[in-house]
Amino acid sequence: MNHFQGKTAFITGASRGIGLAIGLRLAQEGANVVIAAKTTEPHPKLPGTIYTAAAEIEAAGGKALPLIVDVREEQQVYDAVEEAVKVFGGIDILVNNASAIQLTPTLMTDMKRYDLMHQINTRGTFLTSKACLPYLLKAANPHVLNLSPPLNMEARWFAPHVAYTMAKFGMSMCVLGMASEFRKQGVAFNALWPKTAIATAAVRNLLGGEQSIQRCRKPEIMADAAYAVLSRDSRECTGNFFIDEEVLRESGVTNFDKYKYTEVNDSELLPDFFI
Repeated sequence: MNHFQGKTAFITGASRGIGLAIGLRLAQEGANVVIAAKTTEPHPKLPGTIYTAAAEIEAAGGKALPLIVDVREEQQVYDAVEEAVKVFGGIDILVNNASAIQLTPTLMTDMKRYDLMHQINTRGTFLTSKACLPYLLKAANPHVLNLSPPLNMEARWFAPHVAYTMAKFGMSMCVLGMASEFRKQGVAFNALWPKTAIATAAVRNLLGGEQSIQRCRKPEIMADAAYAVLSRDSRECTGNFFIDEEVLRESGVTNFDKYKYTEVNDSELLPDFFI
């Protein structure tokens, strides 16, 4: 059964990495994908623009709408949502994927970077959810999926990079609160987080370069897990903090080798933060 034919997914930060992978997975099922991201010119260190992503989405079988969106800018978010509705007629899925990361201790975190992480991660997620909700409330099986970690209140996840952890946990708090707030109206809010590090530009540039990449899984594992969550009944599946591998195991996947970036042993895979 094709769950996503003609459904519209609004994905922030979808020009590359996990956001793009999720868009491609939904496009394979005939979804309309709104690529809400700010990269319009190729970046020296990062692959992809909203336009290259749109071409990939179309090639995968979906319809693409590339929109220039900085989730820090309220008007840009609202304009993008209105444009998506004008073009595709509604919004069925929101994926809050846009995120900023800096893993620095307190004295090494400048406030400009602190503000960036909180504006994109927590505030951007709240704002985009708020802007999409009037349309999600009209959808048949509305889902919001935040790419954020389980709320694990252990000091070890805060001490090394408290500013980043607060900003990511803010996204997870949106899941906790909004899932309960909109449960009766049938809008699902869930979080999805990887069990292992994922091979993205952030890992390559910030977390140990090429050596770390060798011990990662591909973004496709997050895309397949997102697909599994978004396929569920929104009234039955809300308020969960999902881990990619666990979701896929529940769906019957037993061999995860195809998701490895290189042929390393499972024991050599880098575990992700917060788990």
